[in-house]
Amino acid sequence: MTGQPELFLRKGAERRLRSGHLWVYSNEVDSARSPLASFSAGDCASVRASNGALLGSAYLEPNNLICARLYAPGRETDLPDTLHESLSTALAGRELAFERPFYRLVYGDSDLLPGLVVDRFDRYLVVQLNNAGIERYENAVVAALVDLLAPDGILLRADSRNRREQGLEDRIAVVHGEVPEQLALEENGVRFQAPVHAGQKTGWFYDHRLARARLAPYVAGRDVLDVYSYIGGWGIQAAAFGATAVCCLDSSAAALDGVEANARLNGLQDRVSTLQGNAAEAMEVLLEEGRRFDVVILDPPAFIQRKRDIKKGIKAYQRINGLGLKLLAPGGVLVSGSCSMHLTRADLLAAVQAAAVRAGRQVRLIEQGAQGADHPIHPAIPETEYLKALFFRVV
Repeated sequence: MTGQPELFLRKGAERRLRSGHLWVYSNEVDSARSPLASFSAGDCASVRASNGALLGSAYLEPNNLICARLYAPGRETDLPDTLHESLSTALAGRELAFERPFYRLVYGDSDLLPGLVVDRFDRYLVVQLNNAGIERYENAVVAALVDLLAPDGILLRADSRNRREQGLEDRIAVVHGEVPEQLALEENGVRFQAPVHAGQKTGWFYDHRLARARLAPYVAGRDVLDVYSYIGGWGIQAAAFGATAVCCLDSSAAALDGVEANARLNGLQDRVSTLQGNAAEAMEVLLEEGRRFDVVILDPPAFIQRKRDIKKGIKAYQRINGLGLKLLAPGGVLVSGSCSMHLTRADLLAAVQAAAVRAGRQVRLIEQGAQGADHPIHPAIPETEYLKALFFRVV
């Protein structure tokens, strides 16, 4: 026994946890037996059904709708005591799938480490603490990572939008060793430098790795437009896979500097160009100029952050995909991505079809991509599946 406080659920509220889910909502708590006001963010508790049966151990965030997150289903133990085991299990899963040490090492709930994200860049780690509960265990997380992997450096990127929405302060700090501003990585045989201190999120997006690998048969000998390019994850790989010309479009000058640096890193600078501007506006200009491309890649930021944004977000996906389709040469290929958790694969498919009708084009879905083994999906938690990549051919 750990001597943990106990969190009792209302009668019947345990069904979802018994099916494998890991979240407790505040309206499921028996507040008479275990008032949420008696807990602080990060407190560990034994979660129990109304009859007293143990459901597992969770850390608390008493002021949130999701007020408790299980890290040890069916067990009574403190979070620091489970860190090494959970991290070792996560590492084993990545080493099973990847030969090189470049991947998302920890993906939150799917690795029984809710609120924690860790990206690995060989000898360096970048850590995100996405809520107040897991933030309380920063030192324990860092110590466990050092013990497991002995990295040269660990960078904390506690500056996510999710944190700001919870009223948590932004913080970017090296919490172990030293971490350069740029970290090297390799994906699908192509080399990159990621701006881990100043770039988006952890500096790199490992999630679309599998879809980017599938570019190869579609881009060889073709002209490619990579929209929302960031530092060239899609576009540089397209050039490496044989594209004759790649134009990377992004609103960020710093991101496009990264594109140029990564093109040089791979000896592809003669085939990669950059264009700075708002995506939709720049695509309109390209249309007016009569530009056409054999492949258009659209990997936008999440247009749908909350459920209430779905209708507006779908219109945004329709607009950007419509522009992409108009920029395609006959027989061209559109790659349409989405990282919006609230947008289903079927909704994205419907959005592209609606865009095709409006653009006077006919499309056929020829291939689909999803998140890889370093972003495992928890079968009981649909929210852990968020990534879509749909490949269409204009016919």
